[in-house]
Amino acid sequence: AGDMGGLPDVFPGYLKVAEEAARKRFEALWGVGLNPEPGLRMTEVFERIPEVEAIYLIGEDPVTSEPYQDHLKAQLEALPFLIVQDILENETTPFAHVVLPAASFLEKDGTFTNTDRRVQRVRKILDPPGEARPDWWITRELGKRLAQALGRPWTLHPGPEAIWEEIRQAVPEMVGGITYRRLEGEGVRWPCPQEDHPGEAVLFRQRFNTPSGKARFIPVHFTPPAETPSEEYPLVLSTGRVLYHWHGGTLSRNSRLQEAYPELKVEVNPKDAGRLGIHDGEIIQVVSRRGRIRARAWVTDRTPEGVVYAPFHFAEAPANRLTLDALDPTSRIPEYKVAAVRLEKLD
Repeated sequence: AGDMGGLPDVFPGYLKVAEEAARKRFEALWGVGLNPEPGLRMTEVFERIPEVEAIYLIGEDPVTSEPYQDHLKAQLEALPFLIVQDILENETTPFAHVVLPAASFLEKDGTFTNTDRRVQRVRKILDPPGEARPDWWITRELGKRLAQALGRPWTLHPGPEAIWEEIRQAVPEMVGGITYRRLEGEGVRWPCPQEDHPGEAVLFRQRFNTPSGKARFIPVHFTPPAETPSEEYPLVLSTGRVLYHWHGGTLSRNSRLQEAYPELKVEVNPKDAGRLGIHDGEIIQVVSRRGRIRARAWVTDRTPEGVVYAPFHFAEAPANRLTLDALDPTSRIPEYKVAAVRLEKLD
């Protein structure tokens, strides 16, 4: 998504919204004027409700993945219009005014770019069920209807290959040399500016992407956490992921992976467990200033004394009910790694 401009401060190819040359390029390509101001990050969007009147979510389940779940639910209830586009129902779809059923990767053609920048072909092997449609088809049809309503011209791409050709035209220095024909054999890493270019396996071997060509070292200033342990909440909760599941679990919580990791397990250091009388495998309650959940205790020295760890994938025991929505001053990422909690035994 970032490659295609799915970040609030960049266009496709990571060209900066604030740079005039980049705006002129995309204004000419798309035939519209473009705002020079970066957009809002997702965490900031929710805080601007109801000034923000509509949100369109594609493949995202913020009720599971965003912090301070109960507060977020209240924000979504106040939102005038919410569209959710996904392949399955999730914890956010009950708040949607419109749900658009999307096709899975097995049910659509196109490309997929790995974290190592390798662009690969995706080939359809099944028809999508019912009213489900590929994401490109849904956004194309929405664009067509909006253009008609606004009396604007609209280019109707017939399919994924035509869309890819527009991407090549938009950012030739990034993917101009990557054609569907080349991708039939194997993936190609960007940047790949010409068709005879092999693709760049290692970035910045000659120079960095800065005006001087040199790397920039920027000092990081420590910001204390917004919440620290207290007598009432003496432990630090850190949330994250486990190997078997991904994000909100929409794709990864299938039967085989559920067998391997079926439920939320809260990791507790043996010294903390001994002091609290908690035994490995028993159901306990984790409580913060924002809410409480029940989960199985996993007594392990993987977690330092004074810290408990909880994956956030499990809707039935949502760790993000406990986290707080304080944001890092630079990245604006929520403080998922530090929340003050206590553990309680159940009668």
